[in-house]
Amino acid sequence: MKKVALLSVMILGVIFHSNAQQDPPSEGKGSFGIRGGANFFNWGGSDISSSDYNNRVGFHAGVYGTVFLGEAFAIEPGAYYSVKGTQNDDFADSRAILNYIDIPVLFRVYAGDGFNFFAGPQGSILMGSTFEADVLGNTLGWNTDAINDVDYGVVVGVGYNLPRGLNLQASYDLGLRPVFKDSDAEVYNRGFKLSVGISF
Repeated sequence: MKKVALLSVMILGVIFHSNAQQDPPSEGKGSFGIRGGANFFNWGGSDISSSDYNNRVGFHAGVYGTVFLGEAFAIEPGAYYSVKGTQNDDFADSRAILNYIDIPVLFRVYAGDGFNFFAGPQGSILMGSTFEADVLGNTLGWNTDAINDVDYGVVVGVGYNLPRGLNLQASYDLGLRPVFKDSDAEVYNRGFKLSVGISF
């Protein structure tokens, strides 16, 4: 929670100390940028008890490209390394750490005053999966091949453009493919992202 509070204060500080906006984009104009931030992920679905699991803090970092379709619309594909998973409130404080390459294609609508709203599909490629537990003061970890190699879902969120190409955004990932392979369990990756980016 301390990390969440600190990041929130930093984002709000940047917003309230900014008093200028970027020039409106023109049709066909493009930009390239880098973006990164914090993940707060959990498992959701009908086969998950929300009382047993907590959001696990991870991170994401990567690149994006934006193609403007006038002043109010843009398409933004990207590629990000993203650490997801969950934390279990059991005696061993067990957790799942799932590393993905996320590939979203976002459609942005600019509402003025620096704000924009976005949504779009996202595919994710699993790069590694580990389960960990704390036992008698030691952390035990083991790799698993029980996780599906590909995930997909929908991303929705809100962004805010700052001067000098800086941007902030908050988004929600709604996973739509079950986490576990060869299983009928309704368990999905679900979580929030807070991001800071810069366009060049």
